[in-house]
Amino acid sequence: MLVAMRFAVAEAEADDFAERARVALGALAERPGYVRGELGRAFDDPTVWCLLTVWDSVGSYRRALGAYEVKLHATPLLARALDEPSAFEPLATAAPGGPVAVADSDRADSPLRSRS
Repeated sequence: MLVAMRFAVAEAEADDFAERARVALGALAERPGYVRGELGRAFDDPTVWCLLTVWDSVGSYRRALGAYEVKLHATPLLARALDEPSAFEPLATAAPGGPVAVADSDRADSPLRSRS
């Protein structure tokens, strides 16, 4: 499962936001089911940030949100995210130089399955 949250951060708040995001990412990284995460800042607009995390499953992500350390360090930051969809199920993956692997959707018929 992919979680991509975007944030609008004034340049004057960038240092504070980056530190809070680093602590939040660390709290999330300690939870079972966490695969990896990254904090990024847009090249074209330094006020746009993204926190991307990858999880084993939607359940592991939801359980992580209930953990005390996550509530303490990550939830206040996550509440600042732009109000838009942020949780995504991977439907196709590819390693460098490898083939594209298509996965079935947990929600409905996979829109990519017929193209594989």
